[in-house]
Amino acid sequence: MVVPTAPSLLILIPAYNEEERIEPVLLEYAQYFPAHYPGKFQLVVVLNGCRDNTLGVVERVARQYPCVSALEFKDPIGKGGALIEGLKLAPLADLIGYVDADGATGAPAFLKLVELCRETDCVIGSRWLPGAVLHQSQPWSRRFVSRCFHLIVQSLFWMNIKDTQCPAKVMHRHAVEKIHDSLLTADLAFDVNLLYSLKRGGFTIREEPTEWTDKIGSKVTQTLIRSSLVMFLSVVRLWLIYSPFYPWLRKPMGPFETWIYRKLRAPRPRPGPGSREPTPKAGKAIH
Repeated sequence: MVVPTAPSLLILIPAYNEEERIEPVLLEYAQYFPAHYPGKFQLVVVLNGCRDNTLGVVERVARQYPCVSALEFKDPIGKGGALIEGLKLAPLADLIGYVDADGATGAPAFLKLVELCRETDCVIGSRWLPGAVLHQSQPWSRRFVSRCFHLIVQSLFWMNIKDTQCPAKVMHRHAVEKIHDSLLTADLAFDVNLLYSLKRGGFTIREEPTEWTDKIGSKVTQTLIRSSLVMFLSVVRLWLIYSPFYPWLRKPMGPFETWIYRKLRAPRPRPGPGSREPTPKAGKAIH
């Protein structure tokens, strides 16, 4: 009798100046998954214009755990931009997922999502479904903004997903490869872009309650108003791209996007369909 092997797994961690928080996360995942997951496991940190010693921390852990590596981009490309680049590595594994560098989603909680992904195209963690375990909740301001953002996303895209922004997602390689060209959002609204692209592509998404611990030092909390405005503009932009008006809006939108994202000190989104603008230069892989 032939016993089927577990699918290979690649986890991405986007990182921007995370030298003080990322090492415990890398150690937890590098120790937990090889011991509890029977398939091949890789963890790639995508460094997004880091100006601190995040790379040095990753290299130190990688010397002890060969399953850990890094993909470095010298210039800031945004969290969404880092994930777009990281998802280009999808051919390396059967399943590909991502978590944040702060360790809010522990390795055991993420493994549960991975195991459920065998039954569907994509599994996402949710902090807003019954059964979710929140060891430390986000500040009330973050929760309020989160619910307002959810209402906007629901009214524009009707995806019926309670928590689009939970950074704990895992997908099958075939789904990632099919929708990758439609990933255009480089900021924190990337998750909406990803999920809507999966829905449009006909892929199934399963939302599961997860275990979550909010961590001190969140960059979103520190820049809440600006981050929220950028995310709002990005989801409206995404809605316009998929609207019947986009052929007329494509040219005038370009200069406006450049100006407003620069003013907000936010990563500029990827060019929409039909644009000939260049994409970021390839990053440097560190093994």
